[in-house]
Amino acid sequence: MVVDKLENLEKYASLNPLFADAIAFLKATNLDTHELGKLTLKENELTVNFAQARPKSKEEAKLETHNNFIDIQLPLSGVELMGYTPRADLPEAEYNAEKDITFYEGLAQDYLTIKPGMFAIFFPEDGHAPGITPDGVKKVIVKVRIY
Repeated sequence: MVVDKLENLEKYASLNPLFADAIAFLKATNLDTHELGKLTLKENELTVNFAQARPKSKEEAKLETHNNFIDIQLPLSGVELMGYTPRADLPEAEYNAEKDITFYEGLAQDYLTIKPGMFAIFFPEDGHAPGITPDGVKKVIVKVRIY
């Protein structure tokens, strides 16, 4: 897992061959005014989802992991709490291959406060429970295939 300020995102470009394309899109796009919806930048490799998350409590936020994709998440309209538990500490749970997601019961071990101007990167080994916010939050979720 990586948490940092958006201005430092380029420092992480070497972590995945597709990160450079994701970073270029994020830098060239007015994220705050972009309409909600999903864009495919590279079929089956790189997608960007502009989403409006509804208000959610820690108890409502499910921990999740992905086997084939890395998440880069950026809150735009407000502060977002994101739960974190290493995948190694999570119990066995059913994997949905079609959606590349496993959901887990229970609360996260730790919680991180991610503000506008920051981002979080979650790798397959990172259980994360995003979207915890009392007011909801507009956010960007970039899905990057693992290579």
